[in-house]
Amino acid sequence: MEKMSGYAFVAAIGMTALATILYYLYAFSGLRAARMQTAGANATSPVGIVSGPRTAALGRYASIIGWLAVAALLASLVFRTIATGHGPFANMYEFSVAFAFGILASYMWFERKYHQRVLALIVFPVVLAMMLYAWVIQGPIEPLVPALQNNMLLTVHVAVAIVAYGSFAIAFAASFLFLLQTYHALTLAVSTSAAVAAVIVGYALAEAPGAMLGGLAVFLIVAAVLAAATRFTTTAEQRAESGGRWGLPKPFVLDEIGYRAVVIGFPFLTLTIILGAVWAETAWGSYWSWDPKETASLVTWLIYGAYLHARVMRGWRGNRAAWLLVGGFIATLFTYFGNLIFGGLHSYSGLG
Repeated sequence: MEKMSGYAFVAAIGMTALATILYYLYAFSGLRAARMQTAGANATSPVGIVSGPRTAALGRYASIIGWLAVAALLASLVFRTIATGHGPFANMYEFSVAFAFGILASYMWFERKYHQRVLALIVFPVVLAMMLYAWVIQGPIEPLVPALQNNMLLTVHVAVAIVAYGSFAIAFAASFLFLLQTYHALTLAVSTSAAVAAVIVGYALAEAPGAMLGGLAVFLIVAAVLAAATRFTTTAEQRAESGGRWGLPKPFVLDEIGYRAVVIGFPFLTLTIILGAVWAETAWGSYWSWDPKETASLVTWLIYGAYLHARVMRGWRGNRAAWLLVGGFIATLFTYFGNLIFGGLHSYSGLG
């Protein structure tokens, strides 16, 4: 069964790579057809993706292969479960495969619901990178360490985390494409880099004795950086009401997709933290130890909670909301990789 799991995983990598190529060909083909149609017309009119016969066929093939990749990843996880006798979430390899499955399955569901294949331009490279990372680290089947020997909590705790992380990846893709239309490319790149640096500094502070202050520092630094970034828009409000640029979905559609993804992911992240606390009390004798990974999860929860509060209570939409989603996904990745960077109680298994 272990070999079957490996074969299914390799097949999933190949299909994901092929689907990625087809999605990009779909986008470029649609843009080319649109430019040919608008040649000689008003140059200021937005150019979208025209779904001609060739473009539509590429999109259909990309979606079909995307669903096959989901099935292959699911088969890999099922075979791994049979081989190990427990949920395939006991080490970084297994969780990376499950994380890729969560993102891919979430994307395919959102594509089916909103009919926006362009999101794949961001989502599929992320999935492929996660799968290649899993391929590099590999993961032999080994007995569970004592702290992980709770099959029910192991399966449920990590499974709900996968749903949350997958949903947040969709929100990130939608927000990034939103910002791509309302910002100069250089401003977007510099601001995103500043946000990443802020998170790194914040989590470094979280390693200090005052872990609570470190966690708050992450939240405040990221919030300040992203709030400052909203000052560098290029007529964002006007573009949000117009058609999408470069064939991308209209900004208000992307804004709504990002919100819907967080509405799905946030309750699952909350459940992840609660189940983790219950498990921690069983394994380590304490519900909360301010472990770096616990702190990272709390900071991620605060960011997405702040986004939902700002959206519902303050009516935040557009650039400010999109930047919060970018910051939230950066924090999600640090939550995922935090045990590798900072060690702590979660370092014994490499569990992400």
